[in-house]
Amino acid sequence: MRLIKQNIERDGSGQVTLYPEDPEDMWSAYNLIRPNDLLRASALRRVTTESATGSSSSHRVHTTLTIRVRSTNFDAQASTLHVSGQVAAENDFTKVGQYHTLDLELHRNFTIEKAEGWDSVSKGIVAEACNAKRGASAWAVIMSEGIANIAMFTGERTVLKQRINVPIPGKKGDGRARDRAVERFFSTILEILLRCIDIGEALPILLASPAYTASNFLKFVMDTATRTGNKQLLAQRPNFLPVHSSTGQYHSLAEVLKDPAVVSRLKDTRYARETALVDKFFELMRKDDGRAWYGPGEVEKAVDAGAVGRGGGVLLINNSLFRSLDVDVRKRWVALVDRVRDVEGGEVKVLSSEHESGKRLEGLGGIAAILTYPIFDLDEDKPEEDVQEEPAAV
Repeated sequence: MRLIKQNIERDGSGQVTLYPEDPEDMWSAYNLIRPNDLLRASALRRVTTESATGSSSSHRVHTTLTIRVRSTNFDAQASTLHVSGQVAAENDFTKVGQYHTLDLELHRNFTIEKAEGWDSVSKGIVAEACNAKRGASAWAVIMSEGIANIAMFTGERTVLKQRINVPIPGKKGDGRARDRAVERFFSTILEILLRCIDIGEALPILLASPAYTASNFLKFVMDTATRTGNKQLLAQRPNFLPVHSSTGQYHSLAEVLKDPAVVSRLKDTRYARETALVDKFFELMRKDDGRAWYGPGEVEKAVDAGAVGRGGGVLLINNSLFRSLDVDVRKRWVALVDRVRDVEGGEVKVLSSEHESGKRLEGLGGIAAILTYPIFDLDEDKPEEDVQEEPAAV
């Protein structure tokens, strides 16, 4: 994402103009654009005109519209974002109050004005999206005979980039036909993988499969690189990591990411650091030592008690909470994040709902905390005090 213009005042008012450059930027825009925001972007609008004779005709025109956002729809597979709302500024083709859906496109500016002002979470999303070092942090190919799934890890989510299915004859058939089919399968995977990755970058590439499929594919890759004299591909050898998975289906990725060798290889990525914190939270929860709490009420009580601050306090919160349709709910979580980070001095991790760690957190209500010291009664409701009525005056 490229920052074109930013004009934010001290009170949080103002506008930001952004230029999306790759599909991943649409995910950032989805997390940034909220109900009641003003969004200005290019649009294709159907206009109906009526002639003097009474006949009518319609045609499409390119224009720029400003809408008051009502809802957003993100297609994770296609990385496309559709934003619906009511027109907030009249032009030659629309009137205020008409409904329209803006389809945000790559390489076209869009401008956002936040309804409640630019809070710390929104500013953080913009900063992260415009980080020049942002992008893929690792790749994975989960495969079995004839089936492969290529996935990309970024700081915000795990993206399934390609599914591959190549028929392979059974082992009891013609051996030569089977060998040719396997070679065609491996060749297809390598061709698509090289289209996806930047071969000049030294990023981990996980190869996961039952049995020996992953190891055989790695041998095919190196043999191909040697035969064709592809020095860049040969240089990637240390970045390939073959590991075991129970199936070649995409859902086996969660299992692969728990492999000790994978954990060690990905330890410096944002994804691994967040996963390690979530693992630590669940470990503390199993110990039941009063240092791991989850749920909105319990976590807020822990913050009120000063237990999520300096010295190891961590607030884990899912980014889906900031997309709530209720303004007060969004403000509630932004205020909690600001308090832990800026006042208490604790660590805050906003987890992506598209990463495995974020999905695990969703099962706990989207919010949890690791405390600096144990508290054992956060889930107990405070008993109501008995109120005795004073006798009526005589």
